[in-house]
Amino acid sequence: MKRILVIEDDSNIAELQRDYLQLNGYRVDTVSDGEEGLQRALSGDYDLVTVDLMLPNRHGFEIVREVRRTMEIPLIIISARGEDIDKIRGLGSGADDYLTKPFSLTELAARIKSHLERYERLLGRKNGAGVIHRGGLEINTVSHQVYVNGRETAMTAKEYELLVFLASNPNIVFSKDRLYDAIWGEDYCGEIATVAVHIQKIRKKIEKDPSNPEYIETLWGSGYRFNG
Repeated sequence: MKRILVIEDDSNIAELQRDYLQLNGYRVDTVSDGEEGLQRALSGDYDLVTVDLMLPNRHGFEIVREVRRTMEIPLIIISARGEDIDKIRGLGSGADDYLTKPFSLTELAARIKSHLERYERLLGRKNGAGVIHRGGLEINTVSHQVYVNGRETAMTAKEYELLVFLASNPNIVFSKDRLYDAIWGEDYCGEIATVAVHIQKIRKKIEKDPSNPEYIETLWGSGYRFNG
């Protein structure tokens, strides 16, 4: 049974999430304090974490960043703050998804199911064995490790999947819509802006000069291309 941690200081919302997700076959724990929520999330006992932003003792963005530094699990922000800047900041901090309150419990369950399945496919699959070499960049598609000039660099699940997709299709221009469909899925309910956010984060990790990228090139008005 998959275990989900709900970090939410509104007891009514937390209970609604817990009860509905339990009916859908998940084991659910709820925490109302940000610091306690962070420690529980880092315990390794959970398969997915949902995080509110406005929490006592720790802000939701901090929790997402801290967890993402060390763990590869789906992270979903659930917040009443629905401005684009908040969504972009949330996705940029490492969240896989951003759901705005009030939200549909059926939609939440669908997103959770989708993220859990995607992480299982990405982190568990062993097909396509081999290594992709492009200059000083090395991508091991068996071990899911990325090296830049011989040094390993950590990637989130989505960053790795996006990088592999682009590197496996060099010199082809992909629009944001096409990349979004390929990595997040056509039925995924999220923000198209996440593509640009993830490209920016990948560049910071693999490019010598992210403002003048060698590997992932932006073609304004068209999309992105991996230079083979």
